[in-house]
Amino acid sequence: MAEYPILDNHMHLQQDGLCEKAAMDFENTGGTHIILSHMPYHTINITKGDDFQKEYDITLNTANRVRETTNVKVFTTLGPYPVRLIRLEEKHGLEAAVDIMKKGMELAAKAVEEKQAVAIGEVGRPHFPVSSEIWEASNEIMLYGMELAKDVDCPIVLHTESAGPEVWEELALMADEAGLRREMVIKHYSPPIVKEEENHGLFPSVLASRKSIKEALSHNTRFMMETDYIDDLRRPGAVMAPTTVPKRTKALILNGDMGVEAAIAIHQYWPEKLYGIEIEF
Repeated sequence: MAEYPILDNHMHLQQDGLCEKAAMDFENTGGTHIILSHMPYHTINITKGDDFQKEYDITLNTANRVRETTNVKVFTTLGPYPVRLIRLEEKHGLEAAVDIMKKGMELAAKAVEEKQAVAIGEVGRPHFPVSSEIWEASNEIMLYGMELAKDVDCPIVLHTESAGPEVWEELALMADEAGLRREMVIKHYSPPIVKEEENHGLFPSVLASRKSIKEALSHNTRFMMETDYIDDLRRPGAVMAPTTVPKRTKALILNGDMGVEAAIAIHQYWPEKLYGIEIEF
């Protein structure tokens, strides 16, 4: 029996990508648990809020495919990808686009209530410059998502621009406005900003580069690790390969940079605490 689990906190799998093969690679290098994050699928045309359910069903079916072919434990997060708003605004106008995105949030919250998902995400706002109207609308939708997360008592996984100190504080104040505990706001694709005085109590999901994880460990173990693997056959291994978190964790332990207790905190204690799940291994 392993001494510790290994969880990738943010991975995407596509049905026309490697899918189960990527999960097998993760398992074969020591991975035990995946938080499978929803993503937009090119096969689904979103024209109304209910269309998001078609996308969510793909993510849920993908999770089942992995469960049927591997021993990896898979948990899902669901939510309308924030960049969708731009395309929807072009086709339907901003007011209708916001309503469609909010309906997508509501469907994600319902899935959490029904134990199909463990969080709303990844949601948030575009990571590149947009018009002030799109920016303000994105913040409105993100706040609504936080309010829903508070109502169903789950985390919200945020996709935003690069998070400097001002961004962390802004998002923390938004969580306060929604009545959502700050630690229930998980910042996906986070730099190693793990000290609470710097991240304002939000929870970092740190991209698993060797440099970032070693820097994070030099401060504390209040973070999770992710690859943001996107399973796009045109971009093999992007953002990071599905084997990265298991290999990185084992190497850090072997080199003495991460103790077993730290691994348990990162891969078990925090996921259990935040998502309300049980990490069996």
